[in-house]
Amino acid sequence: MLELYLLGEQRLVIDVSSSSSVPVSRPVELLAYLALHAGTQVPRQVLAGLFWPDSTSSQALTNLRRELHNLKGIIGDAGCLGSRGGTLSWQDTAGCWTDVQVFKAETNAARLAWQAANYPAFLRHAQQAQDQYRGTLMPGCYANWILEPREELKQQCVLLYDQSVEACNELKEPRRAAVLAEQRIRLEPLEERGYRQLMEVQAQLGDRAAAMHTFHRCEALLEQELGVGPDPVTQRLFDRVLNSRGLLRAAGVGIASSRPVRSPLVGRHRELRILDSSWQGAAAGKFGLLLISGDPGVGKTRMSEELAALARTSGGLVAQTRCFSTPGRIPLAPVAAWLRNDAFRSSLMAMPAYWRAEVARLLPDRTMPASAPVKGEEQAGSRAMVDAWQRHRFFEGLARAVTGTGRPVLLVLDDMQWSDAETCSWLSYLLGSAGQSGLLVAATLRSSTAAGEPQVRAFLQGMRAAGLVTELPLEPLSAAESGLLASTFSERRLPAEEAALVHAATGGYPLYIIEAARILPESHRTEGEGAATELSSILWQRLSQSSATAREIAGLTAAFGRDITLDLLGEACDQDDATLVDAVDELWRMRILGPRAGGYDFTHDLLRAVAYEHVTPARRWLLHRRLAQGLELLYSDRLDVVAPQLAEQYSLGSRPDKALQFFRRAADAASGVFANAEALKFFRRCLDLISKLPAGKDRDERELDVLRSMSPPETALYGYSSGQLLATLERTAELAQQLHHPQVLLAGLIGLFAARFVQGGTAESYRIGQRALGMAAADPDLLGQAHFAVAGAALSLGRPREAMEHFAHCYENDPGGYSFILGTKLEVHAMGWASHAHWLAGEENEAAELCRKALARARSLEHPYTLTVALSYVAVFHQLLGDKTSMAPLVAELQEICHRYDFAYYGQWARILQGWVRGGVSGTAQIRAGIRALQNQDAFARMPYWLSLLAGNLADAGDGQTARSVLDAALAAGQQRDDMWWLPEVLRQRAKLSGTAEAGEMLQRARELATAQGSSALLGRLEA
Repeated sequence: MLELYLLGEQRLVIDVSSSSSVPVSRPVELLAYLALHAGTQVPRQVLAGLFWPDSTSSQALTNLRRELHNLKGIIGDAGCLGSRGGTLSWQDTAGCWTDVQVFKAETNAARLAWQAANYPAFLRHAQQAQDQYRGTLMPGCYANWILEPREELKQQCVLLYDQSVEACNELKEPRRAAVLAEQRIRLEPLEERGYRQLMEVQAQLGDRAAAMHTFHRCEALLEQELGVGPDPVTQRLFDRVLNSRGLLRAAGVGIASSRPVRSPLVGRHRELRILDSSWQGAAAGKFGLLLISGDPGVGKTRMSEELAALARTSGGLVAQTRCFSTPGRIPLAPVAAWLRNDAFRSSLMAMPAYWRAEVARLLPDRTMPASAPVKGEEQAGSRAMVDAWQRHRFFEGLARAVTGTGRPVLLVLDDMQWSDAETCSWLSYLLGSAGQSGLLVAATLRSSTAAGEPQVRAFLQGMRAAGLVTELPLEPLSAAESGLLASTFSERRLPAEEAALVHAATGGYPLYIIEAARILPESHRTEGEGAATELSSILWQRLSQSSATAREIAGLTAAFGRDITLDLLGEACDQDDATLVDAVDELWRMRILGPRAGGYDFTHDLLRAVAYEHVTPARRWLLHRRLAQGLELLYSDRLDVVAPQLAEQYSLGSRPDKALQFFRRAADAASGVFANAEALKFFRRCLDLISKLPAGKDRDERELDVLRSMSPPETALYGYSSGQLLATLERTAELAQQLHHPQVLLAGLIGLFAARFVQGGTAESYRIGQRALGMAAADPDLLGQAHFAVAGAALSLGRPREAMEHFAHCYENDPGGYSFILGTKLEVHAMGWASHAHWLAGEENEAAELCRKALARARSLEHPYTLTVALSYVAVFHQLLGDKTSMAPLVAELQEICHRYDFAYYGQWARILQGWVRGGVSGTAQIRAGIRALQNQDAFARMPYWLSLLAGNLADAGDGQTARSVLDAALAAGQQRDDMWWLPEVLRQRAKLSGTAEAGEMLQRARELATAQGSSALLGRLEA
């Protein structure tokens, strides 16, 4: 079965069962042309001229023959390509399907039903056609021949929507009509007819608020894209639906009959050239970050809007969003906002199901329902270690949704200084994997606050190091430019001296100039007023010109801290719907609020700050509480979506009990999208609230519950060597013992073993493991992990036989699940580590067999972290054998996986082992870097072993003096941390570099130690 998708995408699927697509190419475009002209015999000469207009006739025909040969190789015997004489055509067969043909057939059926006034049948066929029209015809194709059919199909779809709205009105189905009118707007956002249709339907439904928002959206888009306002027909409809002017006059509000003009872009010629150059690079297939930086009010957002307009006019896909300064940030909210853009819909739906499932973690409403948890599984937070590797796959799914559109993409992020850590991480991944997709991320950044945001600073540092950043710093306007901008609001051009005064009073910041001009008309402006007024005072004067009700709504919007829906405003304010609508319209007319997605927000964050500043503390308390209650009511069926905002609003509204509840939900939701850094922030807010509760069992139980959920994301984010994790685990164990929760205590002890062991506390980790094992007999799910703890510590203490016995319990008797504490398949982890114990005990064949089983089992699981652990231990086993040939491919694979999934701890193992394989100066440098990284992570486990590898390389290079120093450090580290298993070998190496008397003493110590440990392999080396 051959399927050809041309609407909203370009995709050819040959084998539907495999969901694999053929890359877009000239042969596929040839097939698309024939499909668009189905039923027509197209002369070969015509096709050659259309596709190769710059070639000679003979060369064009030669090219056509070559591409037809390639096309036949692609489609095989599908039967859709017809050839007769000197012509080619698309053949409709049972084995060939194209969305364009379905669209045309359903459109024709709808037309016949419309003519017969059979509205139900019309709507049925129209819906089928609209479902096929997922976007513009062949996006990304700019050939001349596509333009006419592209516009024709689009207009056919627009007409279907217009008629569908009329049909719904005839059938008295206004809600369905509203949905169709909204879809029509998405199809033709610059045509006012769609907005008028929607406003009329919303008026029929009695929803004045929605009608107002529709008009405001229309006005904002027309102004932004075309520099014009709505035409009189649309304006009159709005006035009739809203009846706002009469109500506002009755209330005594003196506002202008229309909005103030949008300020023109003044100056910025150099900056505009940079914008153009950056976008042209993206259009040519390049990728990068454009960083527009400057002080507040300097015009960063306006420059990003100019870039967005430029990208849209050249056929780019544009998605815009912003970050907010207020607490309660939702992890990856900017990414979700981008992907909700309708332009991404077709690429989302065209993705294979397994990638759509990844996007559904973030946008379940946009693709498919998120996967339900498997019965009996732990909650998201507790799976953080097991699932940590899936973060890479999740990021890749989101990235594919952005880069798979077939068009150059512009992502605009306003106020990036407030971005969350996960958004920064995803942008790093996106720009690091964009390839030739044609992608530009444009971010605005306040220069004054960038240094205070570590995640943003780290992101920018990485992007600059990779050479992906184009810097666009904005400076204030010159005196002449300031005067020119100010003259927009007066009927004359300002003379030079007045322009200089404006510049001196405002510093040349466009926002200051515009706001001062709006509140101080030219006829009332004096030199004293202009010079003395500060921005906050100017902005408050603007707000104070609004009605008391409008100021109330501005304060409520400011208290929410981000864009807010009219529904939430209605739930949280004291006003009836009519008064609320008029107040919002008033603020919109004054350019204080502007439409954002499904709601409104301040036109500049500084306006928000000023509006909130003038709300009294008591009033703030009330507003936050009302906002929280309104949110909880409106999102009662999906509270996780707004849990961070609910938590913050309840916290500011003095409801710590509710804040605690929603901070906990926010943390779990963040863990569900691998946003471990944000999850930990929410968990810490929980602990802060809990600490303020009265002392007692209830408080301790609450604290324990949070701490149990904190340790998995802490482990995934920081690793077992983290001091934060250690403190969490110790407090967890302490509380679990106090509160008599043995299972919680047991799990905490196993986690504590791992942390202490990796940090180098070998003897203590053994004691912890023994304690855990003593408690584990009644808990088969944790018994194997307790044996694992004893085994690992025993091996490092130099007790390989004891370790072998306990490791065997893990892979012979374990239930077979994943360890949510360790993050691996326990049997694989145990077999890999046990191979070292068997080798030390002289059982090399048994050790090799364990390695083989561990690696085979790990490869069968499709769990990268478990495979990483298996590769690490098996690679070390081959190092113990001195087998560089077998070791090299394992280490190479280990490095690749650790790099892909950011497994930092085992990545250093890979670096050290690769350095040993490589040898020489470069290999030595690698080993040093790996050891240094482990030490910086406070990961001191196996340090004598790692140092001995470094010493071996140094000795091979003839640097015996440095090698001796390294081995002395290895001996000291082993004795200090009870890391004894490798010390016989360290002593052997040290003896080789010592004088005769000293060497004999060291060798004797090594023999005694190896004998006591039962390390036959190391004894064999000593006897060699």
